[in-house]
Amino acid sequence: MIRVLVVDDQFLIRAGLVGLLRAAPGIEVVGEAGDGAEAVRQAAATRPDVILMDIRMPGTTGIEATRRILAEAPDPAPRILILTTFDLDEYVYQALRAGASGFLLKDSGPERLLAAVAAVGGGDGLFAPSVTRRLVEAFASRTGRPGDAPLPEIGALTARETEVLRLTACGMSNLEIADQLFISEATVKTHLNRTMSKLDLDSRAQAVVVAYETGLVTPGGARP
Repeated sequence: MIRVLVVDDQFLIRAGLVGLLRAAPGIEVVGEAGDGAEAVRQAAATRPDVILMDIRMPGTTGIEATRRILAEAPDPAPRILILTTFDLDEYVYQALRAGASGFLLKDSGPERLLAAVAAVGGGDGLFAPSVTRRLVEAFASRTGRPGDAPLPEIGALTARETEVLRLTACGMSNLEIADQLFISEATVKTHLNRTMSKLDLDSRAQAVVVAYETGLVTPGGARP
């Protein structure tokens, strides 16, 4: 059973999402919130597996709520799906940087929504890595880090971990990376997990952001 918290400041949208999720097998809606501050409180109280988070809300935005929830959550932290109207959105980029696992367009159909919840709830990626790459490339070279926060030190990574991170940021799937490096897909996942642990990252998407911001990958660079 995947435990889900729904966050959206528009009542009708929130009610529609809650109704859809409650009707789906294997999903339990543990709470709903109409703003970011309430989302932070609900996340602490209900310990959801997945949070559907509206990005643009008055007061505490989805970006700040994402950052606070992941900073305060005990392990395992919830996986946060950002709800947005536009895929190439600087707000979504900031949310991925803050640790969100992915984003979903608000006009996605019910099947897409349920598949996304099931995917991230099970620990899988939400969409093709190329989608994350396209978004990150659009904003990585012209967006400052919040509060001038220092970049993670990728020098702590092994040569193989660095290479896996680079290929991930270039838009390659785990299977494609495994074929490129002549290793198993499970080994690729192990390298990524170790990379995220060393760099204190919460999601694969966040790892892609770091790869661009540290210069490991450059916007517009050729895919291997």
